Amino acid sequence: MPTAYRLMKYLALTLLSLATCVHAQDSVVLAKMGEIELRPQEIRETISGLNAEQRAAIAKDPAVLGQYVRALLVQRVVLKEAAAQQLDQDPAVIAKLVRAREMALSECFLEKVSDPGPNYPNDSELSDAYEIAKPKLIVAKSYHLAHIYIANDKAKLDSALKLLKEKNADFTSIAKKMSDESSSAAKGGEIGWLTLEQIQPEIREVLPKLNLGEVSSPITVKDGWHLMKVLDIREPFTPTLDQIRPTLTARLRADRAQQKRQDYLAQLVKDHPVAINEIGLNQLTPKP
Repeated sequence: MPTAYRLMKYLALTLLSLATCVHAQDSVVLAKMGEIELRPQEIRETISGLNAEQRAAIAKDPAVLGQYVRALLVQRVVLKEAAAQQLDQDPAVIAKLVRAREMALSECFLEKVSDPGPNYPNDSELSDAYEIAKPKLIVAKSYHLAHIYIANDKAKLDSALKLLKEKNADFTSIAKKMSDESSSAAKGGEIGWLTLEQIQPEIREVLPKLNLGEVSSPITVKDGWHLMKVLDIREPFTPTLDQIRPTLTARLRADRAQQKRQDYLAQLVKDHPVAINEIGLNQLTPKP
């Protein structure tokens, strides 16, 4: 993991722990942009205002919180500039703010009435949903791959092949030195896990014939050659319920919330029938 990313994640974790700690001193400045400062209470309010999916993203990777905080700082600076120009006193802007408040308030209410409740789904409901979804959960056979990509340079390809044939040749070092695909070259040629369907046809035909750790002969593609190495193979498998529990729970809750919202709105329209004066409405329609 790159040092810069580790540092960013450490800082984000510190930010998250300070912001969510009940006893955090609200006088502590957690983030600053020019004269704009953010303190724990403001960060807590930001977190509480996020939806469940966004909060789950922060829980999975605390560095995401740093992105929200940076966006909030930029927004605060923009608001300050807008206030300095008295934009909040413009009648057109006031009208937009009223509409935005109404939309936000109605959306918050719909979220409240469509909340599936803290105990949904229970273990039985999760188990039933897992069994129904099981046939679609199968993860196809996948390959953990590394490669050396040479872009239309036959002399360079020959040099790479010569290095690979040397005794105790180190594929990782050669990939870093020779590969023309910079992102994977930085990782010693490692691409990651891919299924056959995710791999271009020319390479797909070769992979099943390679043994673990074996390097392929040059595979010709339209813009060069690939030297493929199979680092590992994962046979098709079905994830267990425990492995997908958080994802399945989130999906079931989202589906239940959506259904409750639709049911509420349908009942609302039934209880309060809509009547529209089409003639009067047409008179307000802007002319082309």
